[in-house]
Parts: sequence; C-alpha cells; structure tokens
Amino acid sequence: MTKTLLQLAYKAADDKRAEDIIVMNMQGISPLADHFIVCHANSDRQVQAIAREMVDVAHKEGYEVKRIEGFDAARWVLVDMGDVVAHVFHRDERTFYNLERLWGDAPFVDVDEL
Repeated sequence: MTKTLLQLAYKAADDKRAEDIIVMNMQGISPLADHFIVCHANSDRQVQAIAREMVDVAHKEGYEVKRIEGFDAARWVLVDMGDVVAHVFHRDERTFYNLERLWGDAPFVDVDEL
C-alpha cells in the first residue's frame, strides 16, 4: 500500500512540474513516516498546485490525508499522508532548511524501481 501511495504522490508532484523531486526512505530513522518526498517550486502558486494535486490524487485513490500545514503561506507545505509525508518547498526555503542534509542518514529511493 505504501509503495502505491508513494508512487501516486511522486507522480502528482511530477505532473505539476515540481523540481528536484527526491524520495527518502525513513524506515528505522524517523517514526513520522516510512518515506519523505521532498521537492520545490519557483512560485507560491506552483507550491500550492503541487500540494493540492497530491491531496486530490490521494483522496481519489482512497487514501486518507491526515493533515496539510503551510498551504496558505506556500513557502513550505507539509502533506501528511500517513506512511508518506511530502515536503513541498518554495525554492529559497528548500535551500535554507536542507532536509536532505538534516536527514542525511536516510537513503534515497529510486521511484522507478518500486
């Protein structure tokens, strides 16, 4: 189930032209989720469009979205889908928070191999 949700969320981000999409395997590293998706966009509207698409696709496929944070500010939107948590950043915030470094011990996942 997680892989399907992970693939759906990744594709939703890609369909809305998210940039530099990475997937981190958080199993055994963080109790928050099995996978993090991290991506960015160049405008507030695009950040919101990516997050909205992830939510819409998850709901359409019968997955529960537990919460969404930061949508109105559109600088860092967190989409909590349970086993998968997506972090949709505005470009500047992604560089500042650098989750890839913060969670540096988490291996990256090639979604094409799922």
